[in-house]
This record gives sequence, structure tokens and C-alpha cells, in this order.
Amino acid sequence: MLFLSLHFLFKHPMALRITDECINCGACEPECPNNAIYEGGNEWRFADGTSVKGQFKAKSGLTTDANAPQSPVELDRYYIVGDKCTECIGFHDEPQCASVCPVDCCIIDENNKETPEELLAKKGTLHV
Repeated sequence: MLFLSLHFLFKHPMALRITDECINCGACEPECPNNAIYEGGNEWRFADGTSVKGQFKAKSGLTTDANAPQSPVELDRYYIVGDKCTECIGFHDEPQCASVCPVDCCIIDENNKETPEELLAKKGTLHV
């Protein structure tokens, strides 16, 4: 398993992901200030835990109504919606999901790299 210190995560921002080592304890879900973490199999919405309303265009290019249900990213374990994850930048000094995970399965997503400025801008679109 790829595990990096929280210091490295915060200094080299990327969206986070939850690995298949997740034990479905749910510790991470209430810690996310963007409500970007969902239980496997559950639909998600941009409006969940944000101030987003009406039509919304995410960084990924997805354009949808903020209240429209989106398909689950994972079915069997908790997952992080990359379009909502800001690594807690603008809220906390470190990603809260990674700090509370008892099995260290909240890790960087090498396929979704973002700068601190991009993550802060994303926060600005989610919390107006």
C-alpha cells in the first residue's frame, strides 16, 4: 500500500482516494468539510454539504443540477468524490479523512493532481 505522511500530502496536494483496504468503519465521512465522502453504493450530489445550487460545472467538466443524484463511484466501500475533495485546504491544516482513518486507506490519487491554488479555487466554488 502506498502511504505517505500527512505532511507530504499537504505539501504536494492531490485529490485523495480510498483504497480497497477500507474496512467501512465510516470514521472519515463526518470529518469531510465538503461532504465529498460517501458510503459505497450511495448516490452523491454536489449540493450535499455545500452551498452549490442550480446548474453547476465541476473541474472535471461534469455539468449538472447540483441536486441531481450522481452514480456511486464505488459500490462496496466508502469513496471520495474528486470533484468535491479539496484535501481540507481552507478548512484544516491536513486532510481530515487521512488523519482519522484507522487503516490508513485515505491516500493520494496520483491520477488527480491539483495545486493548492486549484484546491482553494474548488473550495470557493463549493462554498460561496
